[in-house]
Amino acid sequence: MPHRLAAGLLGLALTLPTLAACGSDDAAGDGGPQHLTVWLMKDTATDEFVKDFEAAFEKDHSEYDLTIQIQEWDGITEKVTGALASTDPPDVLEVGNTQVAQYAASGGVTDLSDKVGELKGRDWLPGLAEPGAVDDHQYGIPFYAANRVVIYRTDLFGAKGVEPPSTRDEWLAATARLNQGGTQGIYLPGQNWYVLAGFVWDEGGDLAVRDGGKWKGALDTPEALAGADFYRQLQALGNGPKDSDEAKPQQTDVFANGNVAQLIAVPGAAKLITTANPALEGKLGFFPIPGKRSGKPGAVFTGGSDLIVPVASPRQEGAYEVVKALAGEKWQAELATAMNYVPNRTSLADAVGDDPGAAAMAAGAANGHATPNSPNWTAVEARNPIKEFLTKVLTGTDPKTAAADADAVITAALNTAN
Repeated sequence: MPHRLAAGLLGLALTLPTLAACGSDDAAGDGGPQHLTVWLMKDTATDEFVKDFEAAFEKDHSEYDLTIQIQEWDGITEKVTGALASTDPPDVLEVGNTQVAQYAASGGVTDLSDKVGELKGRDWLPGLAEPGAVDDHQYGIPFYAANRVVIYRTDLFGAKGVEPPSTRDEWLAATARLNQGGTQGIYLPGQNWYVLAGFVWDEGGDLAVRDGGKWKGALDTPEALAGADFYRQLQALGNGPKDSDEAKPQQTDVFANGNVAQLIAVPGAAKLITTANPALEGKLGFFPIPGKRSGKPGAVFTGGSDLIVPVASPRQEGAYEVVKALAGEKWQAELATAMNYVPNRTSLADAVGDDPGAAAMAAGAANGHATPNSPNWTAVEARNPIKEFLTKVLTGTDPKTAAADADAVITAALNTAN
């Protein structure tokens, strides 16, 4: 899935030998084209997309020679950190949308605020644009998005006469109707904190907020507690474990091997399900996570990528031209078609074509959000008191007490100097 957080920062010395091969000459000695280097992440695009983009960019910009290098997600945080500290880094980097604040805190990322208008920034998906902006400066330019939807068994819905719901209340009622006769209405493990975050945002709350110059946890608020209570009600309409997340056991395996009516996951999970159980081929459908009101899908966590330009790149103009092209309508549509991702602009949602999973994802993406925009957020995820909070709520602990305990851990993590 597009949103991946690396383990943490290591010493820059570990990355410097790798970086020596990625620098590029400012311009050929004979007055030839400038050499531009772009890092894209593995599985972001097809080989054909990369090849076509390189050729088209060089055709449209004869003054540049472009090389796209594909990077592995494993260890990418320390590699990007090293690149930003280099004197001759790659010119454009793809990074996880929730990592922009961490990289911007180093002072090594170019402020592109003056380009927002030209790049149609008012139309950007909020879950990509908001984490790309730090202290009112736009460092990350939205590239593509992905988010969770509801994957459902069309045969089980049909047998019960249930239609895909459009509101939370309808969703609870439909799931209760499905949750009988040996069928789980939904498989929702107790620690799926990304799903909880969406319910909290729907209520107008957040996982953490800025308070003056500091951050503090925000689970012990009426809004977050209301979101947790909805999670509790929905989770009870199935047999998901209360003390583990979607990977323990793998929720797609549970869905494939049992009579489960619904699952909350990215659309690509449907392929894992039908691979595990081919008998379900043609029996899976998709709908956006319902919101509190009809006509507006529920809030979702937006995973995906932003594009950043290192300050140390001496090819700032060329780097921006690459960003402008990748973030522009033509190549956004090409990427959406090739990879079934959601384009970076709400007005480009139709680019996902006729793929029903991608269409449901695009509908939800309009109400997408990202985790709190703190450079220390990865420290919260490393400890993840939000998971513990959920388990406590689901197993009978007073929600306010559980929330206050989690908030204390979140606050300490967000205000610890790197």
